[in-house]
Amino acid sequence: MSIIKKFTFIILLITFSNQVNAEKVKKMGNHKDWETYIINKEQGKICFAQSKPVLQAPKANLRDARLFISFRPDEKITNEISITAGYEFNKKNAVTAISGKNKYKFDLTQDRFAWMSDPKKKLEKRMIKTMKKGSRIMVTGYNQKGSQTIDHYSLLGFTKAYNATKANCS
Repeated sequence: MSIIKKFTFIILLITFSNQVNAEKVKKMGNHKDWETYIINKEQGKICFAQSKPVLQAPKANLRDARLFISFRPDEKITNEISITAGYEFNKKNAVTAISGKNKYKFDLTQDRFAWMSDPKKKLEKRMIKTMKKGSRIMVTGYNQKGSQTIDHYSLLGFTKAYNATKANCS
């Protein structure tokens, strides 16, 4: 879990703090509804693409939600998909992502983030293929009180953002 904590800490710094040193975090580009970034650290380089929801439910409870794909070559981590809904997920309900007929379960949750427990990355590679072909993906999560939230992400620009992110961390 230490890798997850490290990644969570870095993403929280980028996403939720304005105090990050601009020299360490570099925005590489915009690709329609997706953005790409590189972080250069002493421990190595981290590349990721992120998107914000285009639609959230319930509408009265807007959250700082994100969908990420990341690469950390020095740690031999590729195609890592993670989600934050802007709150701590509960442990009783699964976080899921659905695009068309494809459904993916994120069963590792910690510090407001969810990941797939997929050591061989087969599910994540399949989800990436789904995202490249699709136009939208819907993420469902549950907060600590058990209330459901649904975030709709546009996949416009995902393929270009994914390719740019992968190329920057090859």
